[in-house]
Amino acid sequence: MSNLLLLRHREIPNLNRLDIYVKNGGFKAFQKAVTGMQSQQVIDEVKTSGLRGRGGAGFPTGMKWSFLPNNLWPHYVVANADESEPGTFKDRELLEQNPFQFLEGLAIASFAVQAHTAYVYLRGEFWQQAAFLDACIADMQKAGYLGDKLFGSDYSLRIYTHLGAGAYVCGEETALLESIEGKMGQPRLRPPFPAIEGLYGKPTVINNVETLANLPYIIENGAVKFMQYGTAKSPGVKIFSLSGCVNKPGNYELPLGATFRELIFGLGGGIPAGRKIKAILPAGASSSIIFADEKALDTPMDYESVPALGAQLGSASVIVVDDSIRMDWLVNKTVHFFRHESCGKCTPCREGTYWMSHLTEKIVHAHRKEDVQLLNTVARQMQNKCLCALGEFSIMAVMTAIEKFPEDFTASKGR
Repeated sequence: MSNLLLLRHREIPNLNRLDIYVKNGGFKAFQKAVTGMQSQQVIDEVKTSGLRGRGGAGFPTGMKWSFLPNNLWPHYVVANADESEPGTFKDRELLEQNPFQFLEGLAIASFAVQAHTAYVYLRGEFWQQAAFLDACIADMQKAGYLGDKLFGSDYSLRIYTHLGAGAYVCGEETALLESIEGKMGQPRLRPPFPAIEGLYGKPTVINNVETLANLPYIIENGAVKFMQYGTAKSPGVKIFSLSGCVNKPGNYELPLGATFRELIFGLGGGIPAGRKIKAILPAGASSSIIFADEKALDTPMDYESVPALGAQLGSASVIVVDDSIRMDWLVNKTVHFFRHESCGKCTPCREGTYWMSHLTEKIVHAHRKEDVQLLNTVARQMQNKCLCALGEFSIMAVMTAIEKFPEDFTASKGR
């Protein structure tokens, strides 16, 4: 029996095979939901569990499902597997090594909102994972876990995969929907929200891969058992993608509420070459930068505690920065990424990321005070003015780096 809830494949060999997954309790939760529960009971159980979205927003999953109206049909469920955030690689491991737990979770979510068609939207570079997932879906259909009148009930479900074209912005849920519909992957104006007018103009739930992978455990074992992990307001476990200046980068499953110190110095083995930790980006390239003092290291990694440090937990893609890294160099890298990935639909993001990248390039080479001041001004002018979160994400590292590490934007030093 695995002690891990999500990364079970590390303790159960070949869990990405259907027969092994079924042998280890696979699809019992889905069968229990379809044959022994009403769809509203499934929603209520997930609400009680306190499961929050693991894609970055941390929004309560059951509440998100309950927004779908019961007078507009059909309903759709879309799994967001467009894992494009620099520093995030948790969903990929689940798709490759524990795909059936994710697919069972997707099936449970579909039953909960009475959707008969579900989609898995994968980033364009995941073409190998998409082909593997197609084979897994075919195996499920052959074994009777997908198709018509499942488990002898009146419920039917089909799952399809859809590959994007490698655009980071399609991780934003409305841009993702546009892409599935064959349009340019650009965010929609909201309202209406996807819960009312989503895929093909119909009510749609969009959940992250990791979020869905939690559902079989919740439905099979009950919300109370799930709530034994994590904290009161952030229940359950989380996969933390650890990278950067650390000895043992990788994915680590921990209860929400574990500290940065436990992750970085415990599981991650500390900083290479005996260097000192300088900063932490807790949510990948789109994160505010945390000054890595003792208080920060002992802060619980959950959705309530991290904001007290001026950042968000996000998808928990923890990038570690040591004292050999200058912040002017770091923000130059992040800003160039966001400039490249901006869809160009809204002016603040399109023009703002262009000018920020122009300025950070100058700052890295010249360190002129007026350029730093202008960079900060441009970033603040973008704040709360962009159509989607990409523009907001692009300024987080910039503003916090200038605020917390002003010395890295002045005299030139070796890197």
